[in-house]
Amino acid sequence: MSSTTSTTVSTAADAATSPPAWAPTNVPLDRPSVARMYDYYLGGAHNFAADRRAAQQAVAIYPDLPLIIQTNRAFLRRAVTFLVEQGVEQFLDIGSGIPTAGNVHEIAQGENPAVRVVYVDIDPVAVAHSQALLRDNPLATVVQADARRIEEVLEHPEVRGLLDFGRPVAILLVALLHFVPDDGEAHGIVRALREALPSGSYLALTHASLEQAPEQRAQLERLYAQATSPLCFRSRAEIARFFEGLESVEPGLVYIPRWRPEGPDDLFADEPERVGGYAGVGRKP
Repeated sequence: MSSTTSTTVSTAADAATSPPAWAPTNVPLDRPSVARMYDYYLGGAHNFAADRRAAQQAVAIYPDLPLIIQTNRAFLRRAVTFLVEQGVEQFLDIGSGIPTAGNVHEIAQGENPAVRVVYVDIDPVAVAHSQALLRDNPLATVVQADARRIEEVLEHPEVRGLLDFGRPVAILLVALLHFVPDDGEAHGIVRALREALPSGSYLALTHASLEQAPEQRAQLERLYAQATSPLCFRSRAEIARFFEGLESVEPGLVYIPRWRPEGPDDLFADEPERVGGYAGVGRKP
């Protein structure tokens, strides 16, 4: 891959002058959103020109990126199915993003209609579309909040109204913590969540690493520094620290495609290291 790939994101000069009809009012159009870039990678339509330009530049740097995002979604489906099979009936999905095919409540409630799900995201477009999707679902809701203010998330009336923290809860941090570059802040989020959970609860997460591609990693970090959240890659050893105090669920912290794969046709089944990220699930004893 070229080392001269541009990482400059065009902004207000060529942004649309008004938001699309489906967008909430007062949403800035000139700064890429990581949630809307993620939506673009998945083929969604709820993104702006600035998001598409930034995402296209990211793909130019690392062409596997759209498939990697699909691999993340595949892990989410496998992990949620596994957790429901363990008897979990409550999910808190933090950094849930813009709704797309295979949302947590669809997967979980397909296995057990009694499952309750709370989504949390800071992006107003993600929240608006989640609200529309969940309008007729009394066992699922969405909260607009900043994961870095995790105590406010945990004490939010809608979170407390739907989830019972006296019973096991599954926390989903899928592709979230690499958008919290400060190590102390990232570990503070996980520590607060772990302490709030009762025994028998679970933490599932994925995290970008790209240890094998330092040049592309640096380019992506520069690109995402211009978006709503900077991107911070961590090593496998650094990611493993998020599971301190938890019992590791087999097969442990592995390349994302290797977490309980479904078969040889899975994306990156033969070259899991190309995903450049790790996945794991831990249980609170």
